Amino acid sequence: MSNHAPTMTTAGGDPVFMMTEEDHHPENGTSLGFWLYLMSDCLIFAALFATYAVVGRNYAAGPAPKDLFDLPLVAINTAMLLFSSITYGFAMLEAYKKNINKTLMWLGITGLFGAAFIGLELYEFHHLIEIGATPQRSAFLSAFFTLVGTHGLHVTFGLIWLVVLMVQVRKVGLGAANMRRLNCLSMFWHFLDVVWIGVFSFVYLMGVVG
Repeated sequence: MSNHAPTMTTAGGDPVFMMTEEDHHPENGTSLGFWLYLMSDCLIFAALFATYAVVGRNYAAGPAPKDLFDLPLVAINTAMLLFSSITYGFAMLEAYKKNINKTLMWLGITGLFGAAFIGLELYEFHHLIEIGATPQRSAFLSAFFTLVGTHGLHVTFGLIWLVVLMVQVRKVGLGAANMRRLNCLSMFWHFLDVVWIGVFSFVYLMGVVG
């Protein structure tokens, strides 16, 4: 409910109302909408994890996780994404200080870590396909490629979003609108980090060790 107060009257005695508070709060609306989007993404990944849990041991006489996964490589890839979350945190700290150059520097480092993560994931996919471990080979591989690939697509989208935001920050600075966008991307990026920890633990670690 907006607050209005009569601040003066006309010559005829009619009150003139002046708006003293804005009618809308775009920050609150944006945050709520983005949280709803993240909840929908949670449902998508929950369904993919559940699918993998059901069919993840159906190898169709094909290779099992122990035969395919290079755990040290995946651990390095995981470190890339974890480091990217840390550097994004540094970017936000600088953004709150209104330091544009340092904000852009940390966002750029975040982008490099994210790009390294995608590069290693593409290398892994290429290697698996090259040795015949394609999504069509078994239910396990179908579920694996779908889960890990969906996460990779999200990271790719996040990288595109990151680059667009860097351009906007460079052009118009760290006003309220860009701070709101940076906060939304921060939630998205950390969400992907949490999802990947689940993937690393449930798919890779349990697959190789279990």
